[in-house]
Amino acid sequence: MSCVLFNEYPTRDGKKVVEILLNAERSLNALTLEMIDLIQPKLDQWKTDDAVVAVLLDSAGEKAFCAGGDVVNLYKSMTGDGDPQFPTDFFTREYILDYTIHTYPKPIICWGHGIVMGGGMGLMNGCSHRIVTEKTHMAMPEVTIGLYPDVGGSWFLNHMPGRTGLFLGLTGNPMNAADALFLGLADRFVASELRSQVLEGLQAESWDGCAYAATNRVLRDLEEQSEAAFNADSPVQNHYAFIQQITDKDSLSELVEGLLAVDSDDKWINRAQKAISHGSPLAIHIIKQQMDVTKQMSLKQVFESEMILSVQCCTHREFPEGVRALLVDKDGAPQWTYKTVDEVDPALVDQFFVSPWEVNPLASL
Repeated sequence: MSCVLFNEYPTRDGKKVVEILLNAERSLNALTLEMIDLIQPKLDQWKTDDAVVAVLLDSAGEKAFCAGGDVVNLYKSMTGDGDPQFPTDFFTREYILDYTIHTYPKPIICWGHGIVMGGGMGLMNGCSHRIVTEKTHMAMPEVTIGLYPDVGGSWFLNHMPGRTGLFLGLTGNPMNAADALFLGLADRFVASELRSQVLEGLQAESWDGCAYAATNRVLRDLEEQSEAAFNADSPVQNHYAFIQQITDKDSLSELVEGLLAVDSDDKWINRAQKAISHGSPLAIHIIKQQMDVTKQMSLKQVFESEMILSVQCCTHREFPEGVRALLVDKDGAPQWTYKTVDEVDPALVDQFFVSPWEVNPLASL
């Protein structure tokens, strides 16, 4: 069975809604290069197919929409057991796919149910209509593996209210459906029990006019039906003032020290403290610098910047060491290059932002 399934559903007025179904349930639908290479040509083809009115992007199983990227093959490449060209190939094609979704000329509806992390955040955040459910669990926890929030994370974290994006990038704190709506990571809440009605509604809709309006009519109705299932409590929104205060520092060292110095029995704050104390000090610097340098960039420039940074991360020991400790040996004891944020050499951080190419692989976006 293919790792991605494609289905077509006729509408009542002779058009069709097409479905992209991530079909790797055992790996929580983590995005592989094979999946990317199956999806990209389909999206390219449907752009100019007048019969296709909308795309539904969802996944097999109940646990995860997409829990990340192809860390296994990246790790093999970084440790000498795989193709050394793999990181460049993978990130180039992944970011082209993400950019395609961001700029697609037709509605793409994402069913963001269950775990949405890493590569899944990249897929979902480019979609025109992003649905969350009562079981949505989002995060960008790359700091724990010596990486940074890529797949357009530099874009959507910088577009969040206040400095919530910086805080979430540094801590990897989880986000629920209410958080996603508050932060602009989602557009609609629909109860998970209404999943089949999304497709049924799209098929029954009239597509003679604006496709985006037709999609909104379907999802608006389902959102109204879902009110009873929605828990409007957003931990991120509840901690907004705290986030603003903690991140309003003159240096990264002061920010980290300030967060760790908070004496609280608040589990959400404790979760952030644990992540930033166990995460990579080098990655913490990289995340902050990436957020700073991309703040005023266009979407294309953001992906070009991430292309450089991601490939450079694959040439340094930090990222593979984080993967080893968390996902391979699973000893939970990464030996980071630096023990504290204060020890990090700024010159080394700067090296991660130097392009290894004369022409960026994404220059033609």
